Amino acid sequence: MMVETAFAQPPLCILGPTASGKSSVAMAVARQLENVELVSIDSMQVYRHMDIGTAKPTAAEQSEILHHLIDIADPSDEFTVSMFQATWHDVATDIASRGATPLLVGGTGLYLRSVIDRLQFPGVFPDIRADLESRIDELPELYAKLSELDPLAASRMDPNNDRRVMRALEVTLGSGQPFSSFGPGMEDYPETPFRLLGLRLSRERMVDRINARYDVQMEDGFLDEVQALLDRDRPIFRTARQALGYRELLSHLEDGVPLDEALETARVRTRRFARRQMKWFERDPRIEWVDLDAGGTMSHGEAIARATSLVGRP
Repeated sequence: MMVETAFAQPPLCILGPTASGKSSVAMAVARQLENVELVSIDSMQVYRHMDIGTAKPTAAEQSEILHHLIDIADPSDEFTVSMFQATWHDVATDIASRGATPLLVGGTGLYLRSVIDRLQFPGVFPDIRADLESRIDELPELYAKLSELDPLAASRMDPNNDRRVMRALEVTLGSGQPFSSFGPGMEDYPETPFRLLGLRLSRERMVDRINARYDVQMEDGFLDEVQALLDRDRPIFRTARQALGYRELLSHLEDGVPLDEALETARVRTRRFARRQMKWFERDPRIEWVDLDAGGTMSHGEAIARATSLVGRP
């Protein structure tokens, strides 16, 4: 069992759906407070060479405020939530040793729960995994098998999410226990020393921000970034390939899908992902919400003020 790390002040997490402005709010809060270090809770910002499409903090921002859990894995390698959790433990110990306070920011719900609730994860079964990966083209059949063996786990995931379906089936077959029986805290929300602040958008504003982000990313060289990943000697691992926008631009570069079509697919998938993020977060009663539908600087200013007030609050 991982022990709780003692920080100088109760740590804060700023969360919300993609393109909600979490990073800009977190940077503003960190600038107002002393001895605060930012920690990314994002399953794709862990990968090196994937900067534009994951909306990583800029080099200048990372120089101004110390950041953690960014660029810790190669996109050619597998990186799991349990690996993230173990790395967080080392980072948390390091932050605490300096008397600093972490400010977590991100939208990967399971990664966040692994940190704030210290979830325990099942083991791996390489032989079963290899067999399942060789059958990735049979995803509907694999999902049907999971539905038969563990209907609860199947009901909690997108049938088209090959990574989650195969992981659940791997654990169910390998351990002889339903995947849903692991991580018993997933439906519970115990007390936590972390202060949780969520940023919430209307659907219309979320769509506008997602579309605008893709426009900016393409202008900043997103397509060139994906091409550079393809030009590396080592192939991109399947987890990194599934990143929002990357999968669609890879389909353009590798399979000839027209760029406009690939980008529209990326926008649609990102909007669906943002809705799933909100459903995940809104189940957690510990989160305080700031609604940004009032628009503009004032609403983000309110989020900054609220977040700053939460740090150090008993």
